[in-house]
This record gives sequence, structure tokens and C-alpha cells, in this order.
Amino acid sequence: MNKTAISAGIIFAALSVILGAFGAHALKPHLTAEQFQVFETGARYQMYHSLALILTGLLSATFTHKLIRTAALFFILGICCFSGSLYLMTFLKISGQVGLGGLGLITPIGGLFFIVGWLLLLLGVIKK
Repeated sequence: MNKTAISAGIIFAALSVILGAFGAHALKPHLTAEQFQVFETGARYQMYHSLALILTGLLSATFTHKLIRTAALFFILGICCFSGSLYLMTFLKISGQVGLGGLGLITPIGGLFFIVGWLLLLLGVIKK
């Protein structure tokens, strides 16, 4: 069992609930429907992959291949890049920032990290 992955998953899940509630109650009045949907997507994918982290930590007890641990790392990177960039883009728009620089490019990289994490998890299970 990988306690680090499980702990990270639990922390990210709690943050997802906190940020989702913050978005729904404090931010929603200040956002367009599209901006709120972007923020909500970040929270939803953070929760999905928080649960994936917990699952990965639990699976590591049975499937001990190092790819399982690597999958957990990619889920963490994906949460930070994908969800983090969506949160940051939302906050920048609220604060009146027009140009986002290259920030929008981080979101698909985070999505790619999610995909790699799932593929690594599959390979780690298969190679056991």
C-alpha cells in the first residue's frame, strides 16, 4: 500500500470539495456561466483523479510494479496542471486580466498527464 498516494488523494479530494463549494457560493455571482463551468470542470476532474490516487495507493499493495507509483505521480501532476490552470484562469479573469500568457497551454498538458497516469496504472497491473 502506498500511503503517500492515498494521503495525497485524500488531501486533493478535500480540496476539491472546498474549492467546489467556494466556487458555487463565493465565485458564481462574479462569473459568467462559461467561466463557472471552467472552474467546475477543474473541481470535477480533481475529484476524479483524487479517487484515482486513492485507488492507485490501494492497488500498489497487490500490484507492486514501479509503474503503479509512477502512475500516482502523473495523477498528481495532472491535478496540479489541469485543475490548477483552470482555477488560475478563472481567478485571472475575475481580476480583469485579459491576456493569460501561455497559461492555457498548461491545461492540455495536465490532461495528457491524466491519460499517461491511467495508461501506467494499466501497465502496472498487467505486468504483475
